[in-house]
Amino acid sequence: MPSFQSAARVALTNTQQRRNLAHATATIRAKRASVVAEVDAWEELRVAGAEAKDEALHHLPEYLEELETNLTARGAVVHWARDAEEANRIVVELVRAKGTDEVVKVKSMATQEIELNEALEAAGIHAWETDLAELIVQLGHDRPSHILVPAIHRNRSEIREIFMREMGSVGRPAPEDLSDEPAKLAEAARLHLREKFLRAKVAVSGANFAIADTGTLVVVESEGNGRMCLTLPETLISVVGVEKVLPTFADLGTMLQLLPRSSTGERMNPYTSMWSGIHEGDGPQEVHVVLIDNGRSRVLGDDVGRDALRCIRCSACLNVCPVYERAGGHAYGLVYPGPIGAVLNPQLRGTGSTVDKSLPYASSLCGACFEACPVRIDIPALLVHLRTQVVEESSGRSVEALGMRATAWTFADHRRLEAAQRAAGLGGRLLGDRTIRSIPGLGAWTQARDVPTPPRETFRQWWAKTHGDSHEEDGA
Repeated sequence: MPSFQSAARVALTNTQQRRNLAHATATIRAKRASVVAEVDAWEELRVAGAEAKDEALHHLPEYLEELETNLTARGAVVHWARDAEEANRIVVELVRAKGTDEVVKVKSMATQEIELNEALEAAGIHAWETDLAELIVQLGHDRPSHILVPAIHRNRSEIREIFMREMGSVGRPAPEDLSDEPAKLAEAARLHLREKFLRAKVAVSGANFAIADTGTLVVVESEGNGRMCLTLPETLISVVGVEKVLPTFADLGTMLQLLPRSSTGERMNPYTSMWSGIHEGDGPQEVHVVLIDNGRSRVLGDDVGRDALRCIRCSACLNVCPVYERAGGHAYGLVYPGPIGAVLNPQLRGTGSTVDKSLPYASSLCGACFEACPVRIDIPALLVHLRTQVVEESSGRSVEALGMRATAWTFADHRRLEAAQRAAGLGGRLLGDRTIRSIPGLGAWTQARDVPTPPRETFRQWWAKTHGDSHEEDGA
């Protein structure tokens, strides 16, 4: 992936995408504002949500062990995965053991993060996305651009074209007379997916929350596809990031007030599914839970950066971010877009790549994301923290580091400082009234601001001239 700035520059030329994003984010913002305004104690709820997540993160090993104990006691099998490769290997082996070459999937950011679909395809196993927006992305050979609405960059005419072109190659084709009416598009998706639901032996899900004291996994959704995946297949495999754990079932009450209002602008999600292990004659009779780290322990070790692990994937920060609204999600480089992606991606993956080095700068630091976050993640503070890390990791090779070293060397001796001041004064006299538009190595910085013209004389020179002080040159 290129840097965010390079990718965003290309995205800004896509006027259709910008119109789609502006319309969609404005609609979601308005709905959210309306339902949040109904809650008198919204700020107290945000504090309670943040405290519940912090309690879990500060005692994560204990709560994860409690979760494993309670899941196992209820018949589930818990697997631990250090990274994406290990998680994918576990899932592939579980699916192969069932003798099937396909799975149906509930929308899951964790499986996107570890690129599970690609791993399954490489093993000859077809992974069918059943969330409507994820289905659009998959059929369009595209990438998600939003946490809540992965196909937010597509309009309904584009969706119709994708359905007409692609559905027939992987299952039931779209009706020949399909229009771009939302109801007709949804009906075409239902008919296409129904046969996959009914024949699937294995389903793969994520989880919005994992409750330690009851061994309960929770998925919230709006379409019912998740409920189909969680109840019809014989085997259910849930891939869950270790940060999804909540200490108690009581904490879920807080989250189920915060999440739907912040994400879909609803008071309650239409479908909230909970399961704890196996129940004879009801739902899947083989349940596996894959708990993945994949960089989360490293994030947890950062006293500042760990706040990003509070994230409940509501996407509220995306919908208020002026940068995301114009650049779209693809510019952030895989998985997590928007403000939370700008802090979460570099922490999970490290800042070794071009895109991850650039993401902490993908923000104006306006603070709207913090105000919208239901669990009070101070994203602007995390961005500044990560910018510091990027500079420090450059080992003094960045323009900023070189500039600071040169400044420190100059200020360490008054004679050097005076020489620099005289040189600056000479530069000011040579430039006259002209404005400095660019400085080599600082081109991006000077694109948005003019560099002040150096003064024609230093303060000491002015003082000596106006007060007759003859000691200007000796540092007096």
